[in-house]
Amino acid sequence: MDLIVFWVTAPISVGAAALMLLQRNAVHAALLLVLNQFTLAVFFVLLDAHFLAAVQVIVYAGAIMVLFLFVIMLLGVDREEVLRERIRGQRPLAVFLGVLMVAELVLAVRLGVGLLGSAVPPMAQPQGNVRAVAEALFTRYVFPFEVTSVLLIVAAIGAMVLARRKARGIPEEAAP
Repeated sequence: MDLIVFWVTAPISVGAAALMLLQRNAVHAALLLVLNQFTLAVFFVLLDAHFLAAVQVIVYAGAIMVLFLFVIMLLGVDREEVLRERIRGQRPLAVFLGVLMVAELVLAVRLGVGLLGSAVPPMAQPQGNVRAVAEALFTRYVFPFEVTSVLLIVAAIGAMVLARRKARGIPEEAAP
């Protein structure tokens, strides 16, 4: 049964990721990213990582993607985008770097980098893995967790300020 679920979900995941990259509309791309996040949650369930699946849906597909969509809507997606390149040679450079990255990935897989070494998952904790993750997150990593939340709030406020300036017609350099 797991194999059937995988072979149904995997093409959806790859297709959503590919379509997300090809979308011109930012809202459609964000919604395809949400679909991809849900398929990743299905993969976590298949691996018996139910806590990670729940975190994937609640945190990434839920909270962060809602924040992204909120910012996209505030910035206004109804205007037409100029498709002319501003930097000369940007497209060939992007294609070259993309091909280079794929070649590096293929080489790394052929050499077995990271597949045979010491990347052994830790043993299950006696008090439970969910409790161990919670203790690590809210003791050792509480500061980075809070800094991330503050950065997301500041980014949303900055997007609102920029959207308000553009709505009023105030040039960005003239505003205080």
